[in-house]
Amino acid sequence: MEQKIKKLAVRNLRLCTKDCLCLFVCPTGATDTENSVIDPEKCVGCGACADACPGGAIYLVPLEYPPRQPKDRETVNALNALSVKKTELETLARQVAGETDREGLRRLMLACAASLRLTGADLMRESGYMLPQSREAKDFLQGILMEPPSGDFPLAEVWQLMESL
Repeated sequence: MEQKIKKLAVRNLRLCTKDCLCLFVCPTGATDTENSVIDPEKCVGCGACADACPGGAIYLVPLEYPPRQPKDRETVNALNALSVKKTELETLARQVAGETDREGLRRLMLACAASLRLTGADLMRESGYMLPQSREAKDFLQGILMEPPSGDFPLAEVWQLMESL
């Protein structure tokens, strides 16, 4: 029998259209917060809010992530190169959106930028970055502790973050 993975709903505020359909379908009221962050203490992970969200701003994430699949250096390098290109294209799409007076083109470019951001985040996750429990994240934080970027860098916060991982 397959074990069910406990999940929680999270909201990407950049994608939220403020339609607030999530408020009407959440059985526990977890989506109804002052700061728009879904209350993890109330969320039961049912996914009703994610299903109702017209902007696709709410999605379920597991409380515990499985270990990352190992990838060879060549694959990681290719993923990193793709993520750099996605970032460049996202910037270009936002620039076009900001410079046009045509509403249809502006909306299309903003949609492209949002899509590129999501794809870029997926690429970074696949290459092992941005997952808090990944070895790369821990090595990065350890590097900051060993060689802080500046004398006033908040090392206590880095230690706290390391302990929470």
